[in-house]
Amino acid sequence: MSTSLYTTLDERFTRLTLFNAQLDTLWTGARWTEGPAYFAAGRYLVWSDIPNNRMMRWDETDGSVSVFRHPCHNTNGHTIDREGRLVSCEHQSRCVSRTEHDGSRTVLVDRISGKRFNSPNDVVVKSDGTIWFSDPTYGIDTDYEGDAAESEIVASHVYRYDPARGECTAVTTDFVKPNGLAFSPDEQLLYIADTGMSHVKGGPRHLRRFTVGSDGRTLSGGEVFATCTAGWFDGFRLDVHGNIWTSAGDGVHCYSPDGTLLGKIHIPEIVANVCFGGPKRNRLFICATTSLYAIFVATRGCR
Repeated sequence: MSTSLYTTLDERFTRLTLFNAQLDTLWTGARWTEGPAYFAAGRYLVWSDIPNNRMMRWDETDGSVSVFRHPCHNTNGHTIDREGRLVSCEHQSRCVSRTEHDGSRTVLVDRISGKRFNSPNDVVVKSDGTIWFSDPTYGIDTDYEGDAAESEIVASHVYRYDPARGECTAVTTDFVKPNGLAFSPDEQLLYIADTGMSHVKGGPRHLRRFTVGSDGRTLSGGEVFATCTAGWFDGFRLDVHGNIWTSAGDGVHCYSPDGTLLGKIHIPEIVANVCFGGPKRNRLFICATTSLYAIFVATRGCR
């Protein structure tokens, strides 16, 4: 069943969406929006406008939009750590950074085995404080989203960084272009998108699912969980029930934990990333090409 806003492919989707909700356009004027992160304490959202080298801020209390940081080293993905600090992937500086409570910027990690990262893309913080991030080459492929350069690693991996120990290790090394990533609510699973079709004809455009080891540090499995039916998956988030809400070429796709595509939310632009926010974490914020959108849903985002 399709409407102007939803396509329902499985009855379970109707229990996750609101028939009387509307898609809100909160702001437009970017070149490529990415990496939304919601600050509950301040009731505001921060996101990236990568080619314009700026981070934007939307205030939930009055709907105003302002520049959060410019220049910003062509930041891409963001997340909030367990102490309420912003953790960011930076293309131009090829690092993962943290914005401290006083507003200062700390570079957390920028190389592995002495070699600079390509251009960290998306990031998630586990409950133990470790930082997991993807490192494709999009920020060094051209000067549009960073600075063109050769890859020192000559590969694109996903890494785990332990800020307490200062240790960084690759957790998976068999991706073409790893992109968005997110843990299941119980952190026993890690989902990672591969957008390799951007560089390889007929390349991957799927989500893979890994099992997190009992040590909390290693991954196993990695089977294909879902293949995108419109464009490719980029950034995504999970709700408290383990459903995956992911970006796609025609909007937001929602998958159940068993891999069923439940339905779609139609967005008039290509979607890059999403996050849950609002006081009840029941509002889905959507970064789509030039604009920031939002819609209320009948579920809540997991941490």
